[in-house]
Amino acid sequence: MGDKNLNAIENEIEQTRERLAATIDQLAYRAHPKTIATRQVHSVRNFFLDENGQPRQDNIIKVVGGVVGVVVALKLIRKVVG
Repeated sequence: MGDKNLNAIENEIEQTRERLAATIDQLAYRAHPKTIATRQVHSVRNFFLDENGQPRQDNIIKVVGGVVGVVVALKLIRKVVG
């Protein structure tokens, strides 16, 4: 019985080692700068384009409005301070 228990423990250790190696490989892939950049590009693209590749005008208008608002605010601050 001792050999069976020892074999079972060795098998369990090997399976755990393989799962850990796979998890580490997956984490390394997810943390790679190129993978992160690709994921961010897809995220931005999906924000501005719908599933058919057509522009999402509502999101584009929100971003343009925000940029215009920041520019106007900066000009007002410069005028007041300067």
